[in-house]
Amino acid sequence: MIWRVATVVALHDETARARTITLDVPDWPGHVAGQHLDLKLTAEDGYSAVRSYSIASAPGGGKQVQITVERLLDGEVSPYLTRTLAVGERLELRGPIGAWFVWRTQQVEAIQLVAGGSGIVPLMAMIRARGSAGSRAPFRLLYSVRAPEAVFYRDELRALSLGDQSVTVTYAFTRIVPEDWPLDPGRIDAGLIARATWPAAVAPTCYVCGPTSFVEEMADLLIASGNDRGRIRTERFGPTGGRT
Repeated sequence: MIWRVATVVALHDETARARTITLDVPDWPGHVAGQHLDLKLTAEDGYSAVRSYSIASAPGGGKQVQITVERLLDGEVSPYLTRTLAVGERLELRGPIGAWFVWRTQQVEAIQLVAGGSGIVPLMAMIRARGSAGSRAPFRLLYSVRAPEAVFYRDELRALSLGDQSVTVTYAFTRIVPEDWPLDPGRIDAGLIARATWPAAVAPTCYVCGPTSFVEEMADLLIASGNDRGRIRTERFGPTGGRT
């Protein structure tokens, strides 16, 4: 797989720690929702570092592609991408990568998305792909996040949940809840799975993305609720933000 040169054309802060980067890639071959890419940064002394990032944008965007990066406290690359990177800079990337954790517009079955933190990124690409393709496949998103201010794509998700009844969004705030929120802070449990996800009888295809421990726990909960293990697709992020 070849490395391509991309130019940063736009930057948007999603939260205090996360930034969406829009890249112009003249020879971008196109991607499928759920895929990721490798990004390479090279310092003046020749040292380079490669990290994997999920693609946030829907397919069909021509030569532009978006990623959303969350800054890690001990990160080597994410602090630069979220604080220092400027419009006009050039980066190297390769991709798209991945063929299993993808949603294709031909799929018409019910879709269950479960995100933990920055695991929302490839799932957002699926939601956007559904919209741009005019798909009528019903989607449900269950999004576990620390606090309201840590929600990625906040305005877009709010507008989506208000305007499209075939896409529902449910939040699980683990540390701080919004004012007047009816629940205490807490993790996703069997009860919330039962209330907020598709019944197993519907036979949804489930996509779960987030840190490894979160993904494993959510997959177990989905299976315990009756979902077929073969219809659960997972994407795990390691402690440094890369895939394991």
